[in-house]
Amino acid sequence: MSKSAGDGVETALVGQGAFGAHALQGADAGPLYVAVKQLIHARIDSGAWPPNFRVPSENELVNELGVSRMTANRALRELANEGVIKRVQGVGSFVAERKGGTALFEVRNIAEEIRKRGHVHTAEIIRMQRDSAAPEISDALGIGIGDVVFHSIIVHQENGVPAQVEDRYVNPAVAPDYADQDFTQTTPYAYLTAVAPLSQAEHVVEAVLPQGWEAKLLAISPADPCLLIRRRTWSANRCVTAVRLLYPGARYRMEGFFNTQSRG
Repeated sequence: MSKSAGDGVETALVGQGAFGAHALQGADAGPLYVAVKQLIHARIDSGAWPPNFRVPSENELVNELGVSRMTANRALRELANEGVIKRVQGVGSFVAERKGGTALFEVRNIAEEIRKRGHVHTAEIIRMQRDSAAPEISDALGIGIGDVVFHSIIVHQENGVPAQVEDRYVNPAVAPDYADQDFTQTTPYAYLTAVAPLSQAEHVVEAVLPQGWEAKLLAISPADPCLLIRRRTWSANRCVTAVRLLYPGARYRMEGFFNTQSRG
């Protein structure tokens, strides 16, 4: 392996053989482009080609594997569509970073999730104010219409890239000092679980298109699909918060684990 000049991106020395001689021999019967995809997948899954490693170009695949340009193009195109590689026009194709994951069945601190991936979490406060509860917020929090409610909008970033828009309403009877916190240094999760320990939560997950203002905050197109979690949490018998957590679908996936084994 070597590195391309100036950008620190690892690149394959295809001249020395990225796959080795006769790499396609013994491949399962089927379209050649599928076999090419499997070869590339194998290098990535083994860790030999880490994120940002330069994948052989169409010309390199043609020369080394003896396949047609059409076959090489289709293999790379489908891998890009599946999010396995990213293609940069005029530069080449590179192994994509794995999507960040967020828990589906649990309530977790996004800052901790990002740090566990070895990345840096930062936050930008878009709004922090006291509002009058609209009817839908009144219903969600179990308070009166027009009652005071805290409303915050925060953009969480992973390595400087917007990862989540958090649009949250908080019951001030449960967390009276919420609006006084510095959420560039901590997170609403950390503060709220400290003052009102979580007893239960409700999740609703949807695939949505972002509103215009949300797309701007996430630095995506309004046509880009997103993952939305609508969440309410309770402490004892009081609803603490109702929040919309919006993730760019191209960067995140939902994941969860549950055990169906009965417990005594």
